[in-house]
Amino acid sequence: MESLEIKTVFSFTVAGMEIPVTETVIVTWVVMIILITASLFLTRRLKLIPTGAQAILEAGIEFLNNFAKNQFGRFAKYLGPYMGTVFLFIVFNTIISVFTPVHLHVFGHEFVPPFSLRPPTKDINVTAALAAISISLVLISGIAARGLVGWFKSFLHPVPIMLPFNILDYGTRFLSLTLRLFGNILGGFVMMGLIETIVPVGIPMIFSLYFDFFDGLLQAAIFVFLTSLYISEAVNVHD
Repeated sequence: MESLEIKTVFSFTVAGMEIPVTETVIVTWVVMIILITASLFLTRRLKLIPTGAQAILEAGIEFLNNFAKNQFGRFAKYLGPYMGTVFLFIVFNTIISVFTPVHLHVFGHEFVPPFSLRPPTKDINVTAALAAISISLVLISGIAARGLVGWFKSFLHPVPIMLPFNILDYGTRFLSLTLRLFGNILGGFVMMGLIETIVPVGIPMIFSLYFDFFDGLLQAAIFVFLTSLYISEAVNVHD
C-alpha cells in the first residue's frame, strides 16, 4: 500500500528560506487548470437557446442560484459562486486519483507507475485551508448582514452567559469542517490502497465507484451544506 507521507516534489529558495512544493500542491494546480480550462471551454460560443452541454451547464447554474437565494437572500450573488466552486474543487480533488496508474505485481513482474495522483483532500492542510475560508465567510457575512455592533451582540444571544460558548462554536465548526472532510477522504484512500494490494486487478475498479466517485460527491455536498448552514445562520439570525 502507498505511503501516507506527503512527498516533496521540488523546492526553491526565497530570501534564504527553502519553500517545498509537495505533491499536494502539484495535483491541486492540475485540478485548478482542469476547472479553469473547462469553464473557458464550456462558456465559449454560448447560444441564445441552449443545447447539449450548455443546457446542462445552465441547469446546474440555475439550481445553484436558487439554492443560494434560498439560503443567503441578498447575499446570494456573492456566496453562490463560492459554493459552486468549492463543490467542484472538492469533487475533482477526490476523483483525480482514479487516473493514477496502479502499482502491479503480475506473474513475477512488477509495474511501478511513473507518477501518482493522490487526492489533495487527504492532506489536512488542504481541508484546513478550505475550512478557514468557509469560516472567514461566516464571519464576514455576519458582519455584513448585521453590522459590527449587531454581530458582536450575537455572541450574547440568547443570554450573555453564552458568550464563551458562542465564541468556541466557531472553533468547533472549523474543526468539524476540517476533520470530517480529511478523515473521510483519507479513510477512502487507505481502503482503496488495501484493496489494490490484496486484489490489484478488477475489484478495485468496482470499489472505486464508491470510494472515489460517490464518496467524493457525498463529502463535497456535506462540506457545502454545512458551510451554507453556518453562513445562513450568520445572515438570518434575529436577535
